Amino acid sequence: MADDFSYMSLALEQAKIAYANNEVPIGAVIVKNNTVISKAYNNPISSHDPTAHAEMNCLRLAGQTLSNYRLLDCSLYVTLEPCAMCVAAIVHARLKRLIFSATSPKTGCVISVQQLDQQEHYNHKIQVEHGVLAQESRALLKDFFQHKR
Repeated sequence: MADDFSYMSLALEQAKIAYANNEVPIGAVIVKNNTVISKAYNNPISSHDPTAHAEMNCLRLAGQTLSNYRLLDCSLYVTLEPCAMCVAAIVHARLKRLIFSATSPKTGCVISVQQLDQQEHYNHKIQVEHGVLAQESRALLKDFFQHKR
């Protein structure tokens, strides 16, 4: 969808903020009814919070915006495949769609390492799409880690 590129571009802008703050450059945006309701970036280092992944920060803000922990009919755009913690939160939030850019071969829990969102015992299924602006996301991550090493 054309809108997927626009919303993922916003997530990439968030990832660039993380990069500028010396955090792993991952960004996220949550959309409901074609309106951005939250956007966030990765900041576990500066916040001293291991749960401060871009997705978790974005979920928290969306919940506050909607005054509800259930994010029904919402879509999450994130620049990297979510980890186990984030996938569990996404399922519990009852998001409608998850769209991510790059896969994460070491920690990704949607298609790479595990498929946690597809557990049979879950009573909620999420529509998943990936690859939207993947090259841009991978390039940002690669650049960040090259400067770190």
